[in-house]
Amino acid sequence: MIFSLQGTVQELTPTYAVINVQGVGYYVGISLMTSQTLVLNQQTFLFIQQIIREDAHLLFGFNTRSEKEMFNLLISVNGVGAVSALILLSTLSLDEIASAILSGNSALIQKAKGIGAKTAERIIVDLKDKVQKYSDPNANISVMADNKIKEESLSALEVLGIPKRTSEKIADRIIKQNPSISVEELVKQILKNI
Repeated sequence: MIFSLQGTVQELTPTYAVINVQGVGYYVGISLMTSQTLVLNQQTFLFIQQIIREDAHLLFGFNTRSEKEMFNLLISVNGVGAVSALILLSTLSLDEIASAILSGNSALIQKAKGIGAKTAERIIVDLKDKVQKYSDPNANISVMADNKIKEESLSALEVLGIPKRTSEKIADRIIKQNPSISVEELVKQILKNI
């Protein structure tokens, strides 16, 4: 079982990276959260979750051990596959996922593409007792330059299958109304307005 990979980032997209480890390129599925920490042609270290199926051997990479643990909790829920778990990790922060589960906020969990009401409720029921350590009651959302927030939000939405041109005008309008908006909030607002 592969536990971690250390090597050079050979290819990088919002949803996968190829990590070159001494001449062998490993295709690794990643979340937007992890994608934003990687730099093309730079050394990296990723925690790996290997999933072996009849038709494929899949690798999923995470920048932090906490993200890997949350991924494993999510895929332990009946009806949540690896891709759905990655989309949820790309849509919400670990703290937001944990808070949504602890407060029973299924609407927030359903913001992730492909997760319906029944699956969201199942995630809440199955994981309520397991996510306490990921919830940070004092979490602060850092505010960055408008442009960086907009770009990160549009990238996140593209991962969810929403074209950039669809969300760009909405993003501009929302940023004009609320210049100090966070990436997470901007993504949520755009999703409400599409």
